[in-house]
Amino acid sequence: MNKIDRRSAITQLGALTAGVALADETLAEETWADKTLAADSKPTTGLGIVMYDCKLRRSLMKEQDGSFDLYHPFSFLSHCRSLGAGGAHLALGVMSPVEAGRFREQAEQYGMFVDAIVSPPGDENDLQRFEAEIKTASEVGVQSARTVIIPGRRYERFKTFEAFQEFERRGRRMVEIATPIVERHRVRLAIENHKDQRIEDRLRLYEHIDSEFVGACVDTGNSFALLDDLYGSIEALAPYAFSVHFKDQAITHYDDGFLLGDIPLGQGSFDLKRMAAILKAKKPELYFSLEVITRDALKVPCLTDQYWQSVPEASGSDLARTLRFARDHQAGGQTISSLPLPKQVEIEDTNISASLQYAAQELGL
Repeated sequence: MNKIDRRSAITQLGALTAGVALADETLAEETWADKTLAADSKPTTGLGIVMYDCKLRRSLMKEQDGSFDLYHPFSFLSHCRSLGAGGAHLALGVMSPVEAGRFREQAEQYGMFVDAIVSPPGDENDLQRFEAEIKTASEVGVQSARTVIIPGRRYERFKTFEAFQEFERRGRRMVEIATPIVERHRVRLAIENHKDQRIEDRLRLYEHIDSEFVGACVDTGNSFALLDDLYGSIEALAPYAFSVHFKDQAITHYDDGFLLGDIPLGQGSFDLKRMAAILKAKKPELYFSLEVITRDALKVPCLTDQYWQSVPEASGSDLARTLRFARDHQAGGQTISSLPLPKQVEIEDTNISASLQYAAQELGL
């Protein structure tokens, strides 16, 4: 594939790419989105976009021009704006106060909210890095800083319950040492339910930390993979919610359990209006972000011995409830891994566009 310049790449990648900013580290360049969108144009929905939604487009654009990164904060913010999204959920990294101030001004001009993504401090030696990122998040004025404290999907990552518990203890320690920093900078740390702890254990963690600046990034689909009650888990997390990864899922059967596949909002197995109502009832001011990761469906092998080695707290009734829901709410998923990257990107763009439209028209977001 021949290398082309940035503007040519954007032109060739179609209408949905049109708003990608070409801002660089100097922040001196006027963005393409600023030139093509009216200065007072507003989002078409309050729903934000999580950076992972655009993973495939990022890859394709890097193939076209290795010097351009769609995940650069200014580029991603403008891309979200060009799609009509109400916010951007992304990794800000560390910015200078001047850069952070300009980013904040840009988001405010666009009428968009911002959620940060940060890694927790691995240990005391990592606190300087963590605090620098939290300081940037504070200067940008984020809704929250989302993090994950236990690596991987529990039933894939851990072979025994004891191995999981070791990382669970490490995760708790990460939050303990992070808490004074987020309290000092007054940035809300939103810990995602990331197919790691079951809900009752996550609630115990919040009670143990007992800080107004430590709460939840509520992923509306993840806890279902640990056999937690789908809507009950959202009810339990809602009082702690600082941010939301709002998703629909296509649930289908396979021999060892069920498949979970991200699908455009309104096309999957979940009652999205019920989910949104639960969260808004507890946190009416809360902004949601779309998470629709375009990929093959993920396996949840809940009928295998290995799954139960790492998730022994779940009960037979939990399994029965989950499998009944899966049986009664099946929806067709997407398989994209065999497709060429440009076609994958086309599907990714469509998934995002359809979801934003559904959020605006059907959910009032």
